Amino acid sequence: MDRGAHRGWVRQGQAAPAAGQGRSAEPEPGSTEAVTARQYVAAVLDCYTALPDTPIRARKNDRCLAARLQEQGVPLGIVRAAFVLVTSRRRFRPSDADPLGPIRSLHYFVPVIEELRRTPPDPVYVELLRSRLRTGFPQLGVPQLTGTIP
Repeated sequence: MDRGAHRGWVRQGQAAPAAGQGRSAEPEPGSTEAVTARQYVAAVLDCYTALPDTPIRARKNDRCLAARLQEQGVPLGIVRAAFVLVTSRRRFRPSDADPLGPIRSLHYFVPVIEELRRTPPDPVYVELLRSRLRTGFPQLGVPQLTGTIP
């Protein structure tokens, strides 16, 4: 499916892809199924733009960085784990901390991606964070996160 088609828009002069056409579903993290460079970039940018406090559309420099991550062989699972980790760190801050501004670029995640490349996270821990983002921490006054969690 075209990136824009799932958001309800199509570039001028292009037809929306027919059902069943377009990008195939991406493989799960750790899967041995091959992903094309285009699928990788699309998956990274789709996850990035679905996160809270990120732009609705990726910019050219975000697209270039996603392509560079693919060229460097960074697994999608590592990028997704970085998204979960950063979102958790931003979400579960002390209530008296100053509010954080919006994330304006995919480059914001690079230090965490590099950290996770050196020391891959425990998948159980990442799933726990994902679950906590979905349910929130009512006892700490942190409501559940609405939207997509990669």
